[in-house]
Amino acid sequence: MKVVLINHSDTQGGAAVVSLRLIRALVEAGIDARMLVTHPTLTDDPLVGELGNPRANKLRFIAERLRIMMHNGANRGTLFKIDTCQYGANAAAHPWVKDADVVVLAWVNQGTLSLKGIEQIHRLGKPIVWVMHDMWNCTGVCHHAFSCEGYKGTCQSCHLTGKNGTDLSITTQRRKASLYQRVPIHFVAVSHWLEGVCRQSAIMKDCDVRMIFNAFPADDYQYGRLTEAYPGVPLDKTVIIMGARRLDEDNKGFPEMLETTQYIAAHRPELAKKIHFLLYGDIKDASLLEKIAVPYTYVGAVRANQLNELYRHSDIVLSTSLYENLPGTLIEGQASGCLPVTFGKGGQADIVDHLKSGYIADYKSASSVADGIEWAIANPADRAWLHHEVVRKFSADVVARQFIQLFDEITQNQ
Repeated sequence: MKVVLINHSDTQGGAAVVSLRLIRALVEAGIDARMLVTHPTLTDDPLVGELGNPRANKLRFIAERLRIMMHNGANRGTLFKIDTCQYGANAAAHPWVKDADVVVLAWVNQGTLSLKGIEQIHRLGKPIVWVMHDMWNCTGVCHHAFSCEGYKGTCQSCHLTGKNGTDLSITTQRRKASLYQRVPIHFVAVSHWLEGVCRQSAIMKDCDVRMIFNAFPADDYQYGRLTEAYPGVPLDKTVIIMGARRLDEDNKGFPEMLETTQYIAAHRPELAKKIHFLLYGDIKDASLLEKIAVPYTYVGAVRANQLNELYRHSDIVLSTSLYENLPGTLIEGQASGCLPVTFGKGGQADIVDHLKSGYIADYKSASSVADGIEWAIANPADRAWLHHEVVRKFSADVVARQFIQLFDEITQNQ
């Protein structure tokens, strides 16, 4: 069986990382699988090919952003929070697509594919699987709806698009609905939370939606607690690690983390004496770190191959993200033997069995996060068991088998 997966990039962004993992897992399972991207970095990888050409891809990207700017009042703050899938490369003309038995779409915005181009793939007679890494497929234009429930009905007057000209949210939502009605797409949500959100969406409630987790290389992660000192991190404290590609990105809950430290310092001084925060990732406004009210070490941006060591110097992995589809930091931390403490707005419940393999705190509640930290200190889980929970649910071979079963099903029914 020949499978081609289309994504914006091969290495940049969470969808790229997990998509390339999936391709390699499928190859390991005996599938002829490859990945097409409009922004390649792995130029010597035979599994990765370029879709379109650099100049044309850049022009499509610019055209998409300019169209959005015309509608959002040139607001750079929302420019990359929305997409329209208006412009894209002609994937149907690529030899890998023509030769494929199944075409898998992943994160295909920012000029990678257009909705029209997706229909052209269908006209080749190719079954289409679309792996969803955020809410974009079920909304009008946004990747995360947060507290907005417009996607359950008609997306209109979207605060992210402004009020210049025709409402971009409603027109894009209608274009998606039309595509879904004409083209039999098999959607895959990577968390039960996203699967449930899609079933509430006005444009996706009648679509074929199933859930398959992202693959995670759990076997590459060691889980034993490291006992030698890490620079700036004391050995006699419970170490709480939190990180992101950019710590103060809107969705990552940096203010909620700050509020938690301030609450602990003010109301639970005995707990404050026991803990030390270990933070990693870029931060746009470094002055925010001065508001952390408990002892901490900030190590800045780190490479992927450094993460396992950081987690093994830690005991608890914290996520105060406002919404997450399937938060990778919790999986990474758990695979390294850390107990997760997190909010539950998203796919966290697929990772954390509350009061067993972690703690799901009340949403935006600093006192509840503090409760979770105290629970984790009082109930340290076996690190090997936490690691094997990740292997059981997210290992590459488990995920690959589920996708192969889906591919067999849809090709036999073609």
